[in-house]
Amino acid sequence: MSQNHVSGMESSAISVLKRAVELDHSGRFQESLVCYQEGIQLLMDVLKASVKDDSKRGHYREKIKGYMDRAEQIKSHVNQLKEDGKYHEQIRISEDATGHSYESLFKPYMSSFLTEVWVEDPYIRHIHQLYNFLRFCEMLLKAPCKVKKVHLLTSQDEQADSGQQRGALSEIKESLNAQGVTLDLQYSSTIHDREIRFDNGWIIKIGRGLDYFKRPKGRFSIGYCDYDLRQCHETSVDIFHTKHTKTL
Repeated sequence: MSQNHVSGMESSAISVLKRAVELDHSGRFQESLVCYQEGIQLLMDVLKASVKDDSKRGHYREKIKGYMDRAEQIKSHVNQLKEDGKYHEQIRISEDATGHSYESLFKPYMSSFLTEVWVEDPYIRHIHQLYNFLRFCEMLLKAPCKVKKVHLLTSQDEQADSGQQRGALSEIKESLNAQGVTLDLQYSSTIHDREIRFDNGWIIKIGRGLDYFKRPKGRFSIGYCDYDLRQCHETSVDIFHTKHTKTL
């Protein structure tokens, strides 16, 4: 393995572990745990490649042990909070912030055991909101879990273009079915709260629901395709964990 490649892995490890420490210090433990695990793996790859430098190997081993110890502490802490039903974490997304795609936001909570998802959002009506839901479903399909069923509870568009909502959701349902995923679609005229539940116990409540992205400046503007580069509206995200997943 070339020295440049090793240096690249080391830089990546430093970047990921720096982010892990930042998340750790801000109390975002589940996210920090994911970053610690990714960073530790990168450092272990660097260690394997540094076979001829004993001083570096000793340095990496010491760093890896320190990060592994902290990751285990966080894991035990999070597991205890989950066991006691006291887990609560809040993420604040500031006005015009970037880096908050669905993948970035939901990844820490999507374990391999995830098979069923409930989405409760009154505003899956207009074209951009329908695309948001589609992107969320695509994110589920790309994740390392095996989601088999998605439940959507939303409100029905009573305007003249209500056929657009029904047609789009019908198409999404057919497309998901072709991927082996069932979409259970229900409407409610009284729904107000926004909530996403995973059957592994995680509950994510976003103040603006899935519709927290700003309109791009143009069809060929940065952020039009990549939601990590799309600016956001200010909102808050509250994460809880329960042993019992509510069905809608």
